[in-house]
Amino acid sequence: MLPFVSPTSAALPTGGDDLLPLKGRLHKYLVDVLENERTPVETWSRSTLRRYVEQVTRDYVERDHIPLNQKEIDRLIDELIDELIGFGPIQPLVDDDTVSDILVNGANRVYVERRGKLEETGIRFMDDRHVLRIIQRIIAPLGRRLDESSPMVDARLPDGSRVNAIIPPLAIDGPCLSIRKFRKEPLTAGDLLAYRSLNEEMLEYLRDAVMGRKSILVSGGTGAGKTTLLNVLSRFIPHDERLVTIEDAAELSLDHPHVVRLETRPPSQEGRGEVTARDLLRNALRMRPDRIILGEVRGSEVMEMLQAMNTGHAGSMATIHANTPRDALSRLELLAGFAGFGGREESLREWIASAIDLVVQVSRMSDGKRKVVQIEEVKGYVDGKILLQEVFRYDPKEKRFVRNPVASMSRSAAEARERSGSYAL
Repeated sequence: MLPFVSPTSAALPTGGDDLLPLKGRLHKYLVDVLENERTPVETWSRSTLRRYVEQVTRDYVERDHIPLNQKEIDRLIDELIDELIGFGPIQPLVDDDTVSDILVNGANRVYVERRGKLEETGIRFMDDRHVLRIIQRIIAPLGRRLDESSPMVDARLPDGSRVNAIIPPLAIDGPCLSIRKFRKEPLTAGDLLAYRSLNEEMLEYLRDAVMGRKSILVSGGTGAGKTTLLNVLSRFIPHDERLVTIEDAAELSLDHPHVVRLETRPPSQEGRGEVTARDLLRNALRMRPDRIILGEVRGSEVMEMLQAMNTGHAGSMATIHANTPRDALSRLELLAGFAGFGGREESLREWIASAIDLVVQVSRMSDGKRKVVQIEEVKGYVDGKILLQEVFRYDPKEKRFVRNPVASMSRSAAEARERSGSYAL
């Protein structure tokens, strides 16, 4: 038998016809009752919890003659359940498959991204403490903590979604929460064609490059679709090869029979136990991989990545934050310098030119759509410069993809295409 205490037995504030304050009062009361009874709400089924919440809610509404219709009462009950065991006001957004990003800027501003465009929602939290309580509920099962001594957290939810939170004093206007949702059905090559992210000729070219064991660097800004494209390209890798993926938060979903997934680990509160991407790359080289797929190169791991691509792991792939293919290669130089590269600048550029075969630039357009805007081949290192040859580009004025008539498919890619024959999108 579930514990039940009538609202008349507790001093509940009354009055007001606004649903948000009412939900706040009811939620506080329910939490107090459950804490007094020491009942583990998480162990209840949703139907059992719903019956309990419905009983308390109806009693309270009827006792104080609050003018709510049945639809409003049902909505209030659902929201109270989300407060007790879900993600509170943003639970409907978490359940909405059309939402790709959830952005909470304090208690009074909640935005979502749909189809590449940001839009404000009408969702509000009661106050900053309410936001913080939801953040704590999200990260508690992950074994992470968030307080004044550790006011930032970046983690991965069980479904693969990424969550980032930052609180005062670092966040001046209140606690902020960002959730990048994990897509249940990863996009395929056919989806990219349907969304006009690239055309068939570009897709065939990239597929041939993957089959021809070309090392590929996918470049772009935040939210441009780098990981999505990397995931699609990885599916072109032959199934008789062994893959090792390395990510800060596991997002890749490879349809491949032989893949080892590795994920970095942040340091503990005592500053111990950190495992970096560089550590994992060093270990991956001992795991007999045919190819290594690095979710993002952003630090000292660049040295191991370039070494792998130059010493028997051709066909490896990675993403990087950069605005153009040329900027992507320049950023590799910069990261290598930060990592302690002590050789000559010319040697480093020659090393990069030997490691990277192809740079694919992706971008999110003004209408929210993601497109492959440039594909450039690395042709070598001459007279102190890394030579790049544009193969494809997107013309925003004519809104079409253009191929450079001078560029030709490499021999190894052409041979791979002939060996593999046709493929399904």
